[in-house]
Amino acid sequence: MQRGSDRLNVHRDDEMKHELQGLLRSGHPTRTEDWNDPEPPAEDDPEVYRGALMPGTGERPAPESVRLELSRSLTRHDFPAAARELAGVLGRRNAPDALVERVSRLPRSARYGSLLALADAVTGGE
Repeated sequence: MQRGSDRLNVHRDDEMKHELQGLLRSGHPTRTEDWNDPEPPAEDDPEVYRGALMPGTGERPAPESVRLELSRSLTRHDFPAAARELAGVLGRRNAPDALVERVSRLPRSARYGSLLALADAVTGGE
């Protein structure tokens, strides 16, 4: 029998491991509400902690990061819509400024029927 300075019992240890399993596997918080995170991100934490970054306007963003950022802010109920409408929705939902700028620069006459079509247009059809 081990006698140490453990303050928690074996059952609580297993429960804590289960709570953190999603975080450890994915590398980012898996809770839907910020208040429900085991440790929410601090204001001065680097942006990488919060997920994929939208690169600066000079670089072509990776399609995966664009889809991730778009899916954080847009729902299927936002489509079909024009780029100007979608840029407004992204701005209201506090999407990254670089993403809002890229969406607002898309042709005004085009309408996008899904998030994937919008992501393809933003990344240049890669």
